[in-house]
Amino acid sequence: MTDSTFEAFRRAEALLADRRPLEALRELRIVLEAAPERASVQLLAGRAYLGSAQLKRAEAAFRKVLDLDPSDHYARFALGRTLQRQNRLTEALTQLRMAAAMNPSPEYQEALGEVSARLAVERDR
Repeated sequence: MTDSTFEAFRRAEALLADRRPLEALRELRIVLEAAPERASVQLLAGRAYLGSAQLKRAEAAFRKVLDLDPSDHYARFALGRTLQRQNRLTEALTQLRMAAAMNPSPEYQEALGEVSARLAVERDR
């Protein structure tokens, strides 16, 4: 990454931290063009897409991260949440189980419990 793309990446991170995902995506355009194969770029783009409810784009970005680095537990967690928001609960459960197995953080465990419970309710109907 050049200095200008690195700065754009940092601005996008700050905008996303300020909950301004659409503005973050505008900053990320140049970065995505310059470094589309960087997992960190795709992960940030996925988070911005998810934050702006562009769920198909978020899913594609998180899947690309996992293609580049299958051991990225956060990308699995974020993909699981993205699938959950699309009501694709069985697929979400798979990703969340893997994320929780890789990193049993409370946030991952809670998400796994939510999806498991929703699936159980749907099975009981």
